[in-house]
Amino acid sequence: MSTLRPHASASLFPRWLLPLLAAVLVAADQWLKAWAIQNLELHAPPITAVPGLLNWVLTYNTGAAWSLFSGGAGLLAVGRMLVGVGLLAYLLLRPQPRALSLALTFIAAGAIGNALDGLRQGQVTDMLDFPFLSVVTQAINGTNFPICNLADVFVVGGTFALLLLSFLEGRADRATPEQV
Repeated sequence: MSTLRPHASASLFPRWLLPLLAAVLVAADQWLKAWAIQNLELHAPPITAVPGLLNWVLTYNTGAAWSLFSGGAGLLAVGRMLVGVGLLAYLLLRPQPRALSLALTFIAAGAIGNALDGLRQGQVTDMLDFPFLSVVTQAINGTNFPICNLADVFVVGGTFALLLLSFLEGRADRATPEQV
């Protein structure tokens, strides 16, 4: 059976689990942002956490990734909140297979985490600098990879999981003839 289509209820998460997971992910994101604000200095040089892999750098973003839509924090926050809450509502009303549910929950949690910043501060707090990714973006377009936060990691991770699931479903569909 296809990976993205609903399965028997035995393969679904209990309805309460996904909102709980989203709440834990949002709490982790908000905790790290609060930690960064308390312990890092704006415009300070990066602090190495894991050499070559992770630095701490406090920045703020009033837009989206790569500063797209800069200055639109309020409107972006409302949109992000609608996406996050909408995805969770969808999963509560129409339970999905586990892998799809997890991917959508991570995207929802990331959207809500950044929405809370935008609504509360008018900007999103970022602190994760990945030097190894900057090597790639430097080679492509001469810029550093954007500094981000856990919410961004959740959105990107969930999106990559959706792409992977779609690819796997496509392979499964081609390998198994459709029944008429």
